[in-house]
Amino acid sequence: MNKMTRTMRGAVLALAASVALSGQALAQDSFKVGSTPSGVPFTFLDVKTNQIDGVMVDIINAIGEQEGFTPVVEATQWSALIPSLTSGKIDVIAAAMYATEERAKVVAFTDPVYSYGEGLFVAKDDTTAYASLDDLEGKVVGAQVGTAYVGPLQASGKLREVRVYDTIADIMRDVSLGRIDAGFGDRPIVAYQLTQGAADVRLVPEYKSTIVGNVAIAVRQNEPELLARMNAGIAKIKESGKLDEIIAEWGIE
Repeated sequence: MNKMTRTMRGAVLALAASVALSGQALAQDSFKVGSTPSGVPFTFLDVKTNQIDGVMVDIINAIGEQEGFTPVVEATQWSALIPSLTSGKIDVIAAAMYATEERAKVVAFTDPVYSYGEGLFVAKDDTTAYASLDDLEGKVVGAQVGTAYVGPLQASGKLREVRVYDTIADIMRDVSLGRIDAGFGDRPIVAYQLTQGAADVRLVPEYKSTIVGNVAIAVRQNEPELLARMNAGIAKIKESGKLDEIIAEWGIE
């Protein structure tokens, strides 16, 4: 074996080893996942474990099992989710986030994993059957910062004021104390929190959601391979029934 042959053979072996190691790393990689600590039951801080838990955490973990990566879930405030993703602090957003056209200008969304609309809640002693914004004309309401509800509520021209809050819990508190007339939040989140003994408010069953959207996972726009990987995992958990199982376990069917 001459020097050139030995050199070429060494290069081939080195390349093969590199490919093998890359394949191993690909199968065992991890991604930082931003999830909010206050979006029960989609994402929330479990005080017993001090870890973020919820529907979207179970979904991203199920996708990771299918696609061979480990999600490292980090508590991220709602308003900081997209800035944290675009700045590289996190790699993935797994939260109760609508895949809106406006957000899609900044991030890349996967296929939908769940769909829902806004829920209306009022004080328990308010027994009015509010069916639409027309029934709330002239009232002061609250909505969570960064949600898809704030803009349409403000633009409706029906409401006297739309106050913006950091969390649904903050809105519930002010509704129960009479500081505002009503609150809007993600319907399944509000419904779940009320079953867990949340503030002294009630979800209005007559109210029909008008701002309905699809919840999806988000990645950076310049990472089409990661987007494809997420979508492949979503397709697998849909086909296997795992996604339906997760949704049923959290009682948000």
